[in-house]
Amino acid sequence: MTITPLKNKFGQVQQSNLTNEIVLLDIKHRYCHAKISLYGGQVLSWKPNGQKDVFWLSRAATFEQGKAIRGGIPLCWPWFGAHPDDISHKEKNHGFIRNQIWRVDNIDIKEESVDITLILQGGNMHSLWPHCFKLKQVLSFGKNFKQSLTMTNLSHEDAYYSGAFHSYFSVSAPENAVVSKLNEVPFDDKLTGQYSLPKPLLNSLGPIDRVYHANAMMQIIDSKWQRIIEVSASNTQQWVFWNPGVVIANTMIDLHDSGEQEFVCLEAANTSMQLLTSGKAVTMAQTIKVLANDKP
Repeated sequence: MTITPLKNKFGQVQQSNLTNEIVLLDIKHRYCHAKISLYGGQVLSWKPNGQKDVFWLSRAATFEQGKAIRGGIPLCWPWFGAHPDDISHKEKNHGFIRNQIWRVDNIDIKEESVDITLILQGGNMHSLWPHCFKLKQVLSFGKNFKQSLTMTNLSHEDAYYSGAFHSYFSVSAPENAVVSKLNEVPFDDKLTGQYSLPKPLLNSLGPIDRVYHANAMMQIIDSKWQRIIEVSASNTQQWVFWNPGVVIANTMIDLHDSGEQEFVCLEAANTSMQLLTSGKAVTMAQTIKVLANDKP
């Protein structure tokens, strides 16, 4: 697949090959710089002018077909975590679309943003989810970032899905980053297996793995970098908050040394199965903004 370079007075989009298998789109705009991997349809970077990169990418990330890329925004679909029918846990977590090549459907370089539409369509791609489907992902890069995923069930029977935007946010250190709005939300603690009423969380230091039952706008407040990453979502029911901590991180071969000290995951998600009616489409989306934080 070859993308003809596009350029106008507002920005440009060029294709590059990270490996023989991994094709990247390099986006330069008057307001930002960004990168997308067509493998996985995965945003790897978004750096608004004057800011550090909003997303984190492991320096030990594996860029190889059949393996997920550690960092950016991996897409979890059509299931989040383990599939409920995979009792023996033989299959990979988070579905199969992270390991597929997406097609570029449209690129629009505008005054305020670069908008890119990616398509993935197929059927019988996995024994646990054999349905025919079409996914349309629209990515908008400018002063702000917008992402939507439209899921269309092309089969003759209803299907069920779960999924998430598995966003890795770059922070000065988890101990400097707080998401105070989560303190108001009940959650399931995946480390203990317990449900909990709202409880204060002083920082983002791992190990932490929680599913918060809310879809209200959240803010990652980074006291050292003096910035706020604001994340809002639509048609999602949970926020997944995750950092592996040192012990688990040391077992992850695609995580560079001390990499867990550089990010926190705040994922707009539907962690339980949702109905995707035959012939119908459903869209989930998120918007991310970077705000100044003058408080040390």
